[in-house]
Amino acid sequence: MSANEANSAARDSAKVMNRSDLTRRLVARTNSEEAIIGGIGHTNFDLWASGQRPQNFYMLASMGLAVPIAFGVAIAQPQRQVIALEGDGSLLMQLGALGTVAAAHQQNLAIIVFDNGVYQITGSQPTLTSHGTDLVAIAKGAGLAQSAWAADEADFERLLDRALKKDGPWFIAARTDDKPPAGVTERDAAKIRGRFMQGLGVTK
Repeated sequence: MSANEANSAARDSAKVMNRSDLTRRLVARTNSEEAIIGGIGHTNFDLWASGQRPQNFYMLASMGLAVPIAFGVAIAQPQRQVIALEGDGSLLMQLGALGTVAAAHQQNLAIIVFDNGVYQITGSQPTLTSHGTDLVAIAKGAGLAQSAWAADEADFERLLDRALKKDGPWFIAARTDDKPPAGVTERDAAKIRGRFMQGLGVTK
């Protein structure tokens, strides 16, 4: 897939969609093999509410680390498709990770970012994306040629299907609303870690 094919929409023309709905669409397209690393906050909560899988990792109090953790899992298990599910505020804290992923040509990694323009969980303070920062443009500048804004729900599913079937790395961004999450993640770090290790077939 060429860079032009991946660029399906401009940021300002992309539809603002519901984060919980997009998360359910993502989970519905996974099987028992893909690992999903959910960033902190409402992105994480919606992943939990969409159905717990042992291959999901629900981050707690580690803002900005969804992409680095997913990158590490992808390196450790190259046969497994790995998805980093992140919010705009968290990604802005760790932009250097995009260049690292691009430089490594990590083919089994997809990064999905839900951009609502605010730090929603801490009071909806505006992030830089509310002032025009374009995360897809940053990803492309970092070397991730297969980067795109999802134009709408159908386009999001189309991009997901390609990312799950073709070599990456991929970067998919979606503009989302600030609706409350569908649930709240269980906050037992040891349990989350243990379940995830079992899901990846790793023993202590």
